[in-house]
Amino acid sequence: MAAVVVAIAGRTYRMSCEDGEEQRIEALARYVGGKIESMRESFGEIGEQRIIVMAALAIADEATDARAKAQAVEAEFAALRAERDAARKANDALSARASEALEDAARRLAKLNGDLSKPAAPADDIL
Repeated sequence: MAAVVVAIAGRTYRMSCEDGEEQRIEALARYVGGKIESMRESFGEIGEQRIIVMAALAIADEATDARAKAQAVEAEFAALRAERDAARKANDALSARASEALEDAARRLAKLNGDLSKPAAPADDIL
């Protein structure tokens, strides 16, 4: 287990994390710190806890929007996958029908060729 020290809103925090996650935790801390600073610039000094709660709500709102967009993309992807599968089935059915038609045509041509290869029967004299 690794540890990283981050600074958020002028305070430092020691955070435990999985090995290799240090840079991600630092980046997240910078993002949270930036969000808090942005709130401070927008609303002024309205109390540290209030600014932190507002920043947390703004981040939660962003996460909710991102989750909704991800779910919409997943639904669209599932619909596209279903369309692709339906198109594959239709293609397979058409290929099977074309193959059957080709085999039938080959059989008919072979029979016609056989019929044409037979010597002609003598015609009865009509006169």
